[in-house]
Amino acid sequence: MADPKGFLNHGREVAKSRPVDERVRDWNEVYVPGSLLPIISKQAGRCMDCGIPFCHNGCPLGNLIPEWNDYAYREDWGAASERLHATNNFPEFTGRLCPAPCESACVLGINQPAVTIKNVEVSIIDKAWETGDVAPQIPERLSGKTVAVIGSGPAGLAAAQQLTRAGHTVAVYERADRVGGLLRYGIPEFKMEKRHINRRIEQMRAEGTRFRTGVEIGRDLKATDLKKRYDAVVLAVGATTARDLPVPGRELSGIHQAMEYLPLANKVQEGDYVAPPISAEGKHVVVIGGGDTGADCVGTAHRQGAASVTQLEIMPRPNDERDALRQPWPTFPMLYKVTSAHEEGGERVYSVSTTHFEGDEDGNVQWLHLTEVEFVDGKLTPKPGTERKIPAQLVTLAMGFTGPDRENGLVDQFGLDLDARGNIARDGDFQTNVPGVFVAGDAGRGQSLIVWAIAEGRSAARGVDRFLTGASDLPAPIRPTDRALAV
Repeated sequence: MADPKGFLNHGREVAKSRPVDERVRDWNEVYVPGSLLPIISKQAGRCMDCGIPFCHNGCPLGNLIPEWNDYAYREDWGAASERLHATNNFPEFTGRLCPAPCESACVLGINQPAVTIKNVEVSIIDKAWETGDVAPQIPERLSGKTVAVIGSGPAGLAAAQQLTRAGHTVAVYERADRVGGLLRYGIPEFKMEKRHINRRIEQMRAEGTRFRTGVEIGRDLKATDLKKRYDAVVLAVGATTARDLPVPGRELSGIHQAMEYLPLANKVQEGDYVAPPISAEGKHVVVIGGGDTGADCVGTAHRQGAASVTQLEIMPRPNDERDALRQPWPTFPMLYKVTSAHEEGGERVYSVSTTHFEGDEDGNVQWLHLTEVEFVDGKLTPKPGTERKIPAQLVTLAMGFTGPDRENGLVDQFGLDLDARGNIARDGDFQTNVPGVFVAGDAGRGQSLIVWAIAEGRSAARGVDRFLTGASDLPAPIRPTDRALAV
């Protein structure tokens, strides 16, 4: 145990954010650089090393949280990094982007603020990079087997790194011009600077993983031809089919899917554009959808100089505190969440539904019409007399995703079966109905968290290794049907 009285002597402290008026003028991460390390030892010392560490089950990766908390408390950063990497290929990603279901399952959280697990995690990995404790792990021998990984998001990268380290020759195919998937183009720079991705890609290249960008399987290269080239294929293509809003006026100019809007802002940071083709500058912006993607749109609009930002959510406002009856500890509660983007301004409106859009004579959206809704007999129903309109010159749709892309032909060319939810079906080894073709991440699970994507990538890699060699020493943190306490 780190500090037997740590949770009694020290309260919860989290990373300090830069002032709002400073950070909205740039795209750097919102936290004050170096603000964590001075407090992290005491924060790690709050961990009680519980007899039953529910944080393990709250984390889909099964992170060894009490162990690396103990090392962090003692400032043994090398040992802490080793324990952290034992279950997580990319802790610098999860330490910045994961909503930390482990903290909701923390035993201390029953009657005190939980341990700052996420902040400890990111401190360990940042220190590890600084001290050179993160190095390529080159396999001692090659198996002679080849694997194609389609998609370079967190699931694809995790599968590729595990399989490369197992000695297989792995090529990652990415349809975008750079590696990273939604980590690269869906996550704004202010949440995670892309240097973190670049650093990992260089490590993977040094280990032997090969990357092929600008190649879309199904269009540029037929799936059947790819399968002939490789001994196994891992599909990590994500759930990229966005949910649309089929209401009158949807065809007006200025209404975009979030994943049309956010990548362009990221491409500016990559140097591809001087200014984004879709910009919020000087406009009244409405974001439809109250989740993390919606918050990303809010923060992006602030930095582009929006005149106003309004975020709409059809569901009621969540509670500020856990409902012990409906969402008991250690489950992941649906709470009112204030992200860094929300701290920067804008209005959040709950229990409303968009009825239609109104435009000007040139076909540009100008107004969004909405109505309040309430649950009646278990169904969301419009409340009479609550209709109104709000200014909307740029609208982003951030209402989630319904499954993998079906238009590029990949699913049909492979001849893949789908499950009842429209995801690619797989067995206990993450293998599809086509022998040698595996699926990991959102494409098989449905839209989910980054920590689930990495866990699925690691587990699918074990399935591939078993398929190719008959056995595997790779860890398998989850099965396709697993659901952590946090979900």
